Amino acid sequence: MIIQKTREEIELMRESALIVSKTLGMIAGEIKPGATTLYLDKFAEEFIRDHGAVPSFLGLYGFPNSLCMSPNAQVVHGIPNNKPLESGDVISVDCGAYKNGYHGDHAYSFEIGEVASETKKLLQVTKESLYIGIRECKIGNRVEDVGNAIQKYTEGHGYGVVRELVGHGLGQKMHEDPEMPNYGKRGRGKLFIEGMVVAIEPMINMGTKNIKQLKDGWTILTADGKPSAHFEHDVALIDGRPELLSTFAYVYEALGIVSDE
Repeated sequence: MIIQKTREEIELMRESALIVSKTLGMIAGEIKPGATTLYLDKFAEEFIRDHGAVPSFLGLYGFPNSLCMSPNAQVVHGIPNNKPLESGDVISVDCGAYKNGYHGDHAYSFEIGEVASETKKLLQVTKESLYIGIRECKIGNRVEDVGNAIQKYTEGHGYGVVRELVGHGLGQKMHEDPEMPNYGKRGRGKLFIEGMVVAIEPMINMGTKNIKQLKDGWTILTADGKPSAHFEHDVALIDGRPELLSTFAYVYEALGIVSDE
């Protein structure tokens, strides 16, 4: 069942989402060759707690850390460790914050040093697909309209759309109805309703759509070992139209990126 949110609840969710946005912005300045994901994870946890929030992922379903950090062929749910990042790596950083009874949850894929041009393109297309999907999140449309738009755009570039992992509703729980797949047929799935909040998060692979899981029970990898990209925003349906609760502005500020998003 989709849980509708009042305007007041949506503003509380915006606060949680923006703590995540600021955390990603703070991390952006620290993601460089030689940094370890475990160091970045501890840094993020302190930052989230300093803002009066709790890391959403820490202990969620037994996850051991505050950030999901997934380099290169890891799709999502990577566990932070002591291996230093290297130039040429890309890494998805997925972060959640819980404050005032509501979760924020979003993600950004970062380039480290000199990244291969085809990998840069994968990240660019995946991020573009996120906004293409968000535009379909409006009254009159259905869940799979979003997935269909993401799928058409990314498969049009020859990429693989992960099937087993999807976006989701968001609120007092991290994962609420509806599931938000990044593939689908137009006109299918649950109807969008006023006041719903969803996390839309394309997970796109350079090669095959197929994935495998490491023995740690968490880390998801591409089956062919090629890179994967992941971007995520929290989106509320207000007056029938999508409104971002999260922002990449803090990341862009840290990285010196000029954007019209």
